[in-house]
Amino acid sequence: MPVVVLLFVLIVLFVGLLLAADGVVKWARRARRRREASRRLTAATARADARHRHRRAAAEASTALTSVMPAIHDHTPRHVD
Repeated sequence: MPVVVLLFVLIVLFVGLLLAADGVVKWARRARRRREASRRLTAATARADARHRHRRAAAEASTALTSVMPAIHDHTPRHVD
């Protein structure tokens, strides 16, 4: 009788150990996926910031050029009488 109880307890402990190991593996896999997603998000943010800086610099250069050379349509049209 005590051997049967001991065997039952060992089986229950083994199943519990398998469930705990499965939980740890799932947790590690999820953590790795989150790190990878965070890395990709950081890279995408850096690319978007670089694009934004480039566009802003181009807009400022365009504004600076327009302030030196006025646009054609700044004056009212002249009429010949």
